[in-house]
Amino acid sequence: MKVLGIDIGGSGIKGAPVDTETGELVEERLRIPTPEPSGPDPVAGVVSAIKEHFDWKGPVGVTFPGVVVGGVVRSAANIDRSWIGVDAARLFGGATVLNDADAAGLAEMRFGEGRGRQGTVLVLTFGTGIGSALFTDGVLVPNTELGHLELRGKDAEHRASARAREEHDLSWEKWAGRVEEYLRHVEMLFSPSLFIIGGGVSRKAEKFLPHVKIDTPVVPAGLQNQAGIIGAAHAAAARA
Repeated sequence: MKVLGIDIGGSGIKGAPVDTETGELVEERLRIPTPEPSGPDPVAGVVSAIKEHFDWKGPVGVTFPGVVVGGVVRSAANIDRSWIGVDAARLFGGATVLNDADAAGLAEMRFGEGRGRQGTVLVLTFGTGIGSALFTDGVLVPNTELGHLELRGKDAEHRASARAREEHDLSWEKWAGRVEEYLRHVEMLFSPSLFIIGGGVSRKAEKFLPHVKIDTPVVPAGLQNQAGIIGAAHAAAARA
């Protein structure tokens, strides 16, 4: 089945048709910068532009950087707060809408590093914030938002996200120390059998993961930053 997957991020909105049997993008990905301000109407305009670019008439899956329950947005930490309470599924023309990290996690568990893994697996995406997808024996616990756990008196993502590394001009090794501190905290809470690190930084895992020393195995995401697109399409196909 071919489904259009669209991944809404804090800096860019990306989309491509996906073969949901193989998890492969069947056309080149289109990326459009996230509008500023990133309110519902401007973002919906970009989603429409992506659909028009691919001349898409079939099912669509869309990720959102916040809590999504029944297609309705319940939080918006890294996007305009006017989204809270919006029926995003309706706004996007009946699309399947889910949390962005949950989508990435679904893709990794189906097609990437989480395939065949049992026990507790945590997929963590490091980007504008820190997204999380928690799985137990392959079943998703949605909307965990573990980037907002408190570390040193502030949201963990304010210290350990990829954006924090750039804003504070941290070396990869120094940033790895912050990532390790965060992972140790999450490890203490959930005792996972595996951490999968996604987001754009997964393409540069060799620069920081060797400096992260914890008991739980940590691996970079196999699908890297395409996971959101693939997971959104997978969720829409499952619904269809």
